[in-house]
Amino acid sequence: MKKKIFYYFLPILAFIACSEEFTETPAVGALSDEALQNPQGVDLLLTGTYSALTGVVNNNGGNVFAVGPDNWWFDVMSDDAHKGSTDGDQLDLFLLETYAFTPANPYILGRWEALYAGVNRANSVISVINGIEAEDFSAKEGEARFLRAYYNFELQKMFGNPAFISVENYVNSEFNQPNPRPIWDQVEADLQFAVDNLPEMQAEAGRPTSWTAKAFLGKAYLFQEKWQDAFNILQDVIQNGPYALNQEFVANFTAAGENSAESVFAVQFAADGGQSFNGNVGGTLNFPNALGFCCGFYVPTQDLVNAYKTENGLPMLDTYGNTDVATDYGIESSEPFTPETGPLDPRLDYTVGRRGIEYNGYGVHPGKEWIRNSFADISGPYLPKKNVYQAGEDVNKGTGAWGQQHSGINYNVMRFSGVLLMAAEAAAELGNLDTALDYVNRVRERAMNMTVVMAEDGSPAANYNIELYDSFPDQEFAIKAVRFERRLELAMEGHRYFDLARWGADYMGNVIEEYVDNETSTIPNFGPKTSPWRPYMVIMPIPTTAIDLSGGILEQNPGY
Repeated sequence: MKKKIFYYFLPILAFIACSEEFTETPAVGALSDEALQNPQGVDLLLTGTYSALTGVVNNNGGNVFAVGPDNWWFDVMSDDAHKGSTDGDQLDLFLLETYAFTPANPYILGRWEALYAGVNRANSVISVINGIEAEDFSAKEGEARFLRAYYNFELQKMFGNPAFISVENYVNSEFNQPNPRPIWDQVEADLQFAVDNLPEMQAEAGRPTSWTAKAFLGKAYLFQEKWQDAFNILQDVIQNGPYALNQEFVANFTAAGENSAESVFAVQFAADGGQSFNGNVGGTLNFPNALGFCCGFYVPTQDLVNAYKTENGLPMLDTYGNTDVATDYGIESSEPFTPETGPLDPRLDYTVGRRGIEYNGYGVHPGKEWIRNSFADISGPYLPKKNVYQAGEDVNKGTGAWGQQHSGINYNVMRFSGVLLMAAEAAAELGNLDTALDYVNRVRERAMNMTVVMAEDGSPAANYNIELYDSFPDQEFAIKAVRFERRLELAMEGHRYFDLARWGADYMGNVIEEYVDNETSTIPNFGPKTSPWRPYMVIMPIPTTAIDLSGGILEQNPGY
């Protein structure tokens, strides 16, 4: 078994002489940098930097549900997920789902604070290392700079124009930096340093390697449409790195499958009863309102379910939304229901909890009685699966005073299947259709050969039918197929909104408009409750609180 690094929740303000809150006055710490300029001090600060991956730092703008690295509430803003529960429960999230949010939304502030806390914790490590002359800490600095790159990458993709807080700013407590442009150059520089200085293997699972850094550098290139750079480095990771696809798709979402060969980088959550802050506190709400769990949020959309329909074993790229997979929306669990008989991609039933299908070992999902809403709200009839424990693994949780769940199961920030599909996207954009086809088919081949969900009589629970592509006839088709495959493979893992955004405002606007129309055919009041999506929403607004605390140095993003 691989040794695992645990991110013990540390009150870092007791150890460093600088606030981790962006735009706040620094606090006075108990220990000086000089006292920490030794291997033990570096390890202490580095552990604190890892612990910020959980998102639990200070008060998170008053909204602890906003902070998780799985970015689940961004899925709620995409065509993959609904908020869940009832409209008025977590109204700020309802406003995000319906595109009626403002820069004062506490979900936006919570994620902003959590990420800048991570940046400043990384800076504290680098600052201390810079003051040590007698020993070589290049590998430790590589970890710190990888983590700083990760936090800044998240800030960049969410906010478009975040401020870059350097070590110099950190040391001088000059946090109120302007945000005039993207910070991709700084992200790339930190990742390249990590590539050059991290080892190819780590003794503890959860620490990045040079291969991890290469994969993230490829992702940074991809987000900037540097297609050749992205393809070159991602192909190196694929051909020479230590990663492989798990035989079973579901292994990526279980405690037993943690830190497998498919996991490129994962947040090492841990929970063992009680209200553990090393668990996924940000995902507290996102469990079925049944089986003793809480609280019925984060439920898949009908549009996502429809995307898993197949024709001759292949995705219905342009026509999947024309008809709905059979749904029991609005009917009681005791009422008769005729399940879908058409062909489906088997990944559907490891991603979405559907009525009549076995649910993560807890028995057959009975329908409405497991759904927390009145069906007068805009949630729909489905349950999430990837983030929910398998039966027998729910010991890996913490349970708080009001029944909330703090899952101890890792979240995979990046999986090898995602690396294959990023490389396929870059290849398609470069016109290398054969390589794009190969990488997409590698992902689909795993889906073809994985164990399908079984019914009680031992037969497949649905009409599962998936095949490989014979060819990509042209570049336009290849790009469309790769993008669609990303949705099928990575649904409900926090990537969809950012994929749509980086593919352009026009593209995203068309997808969201079609999604709202399609979803309203199943949930009639969804469209009337939803405001128009606007092109500037490809990035989030800079939080109002951050602008106010900066004294106006931070500038708001256009449109907000």
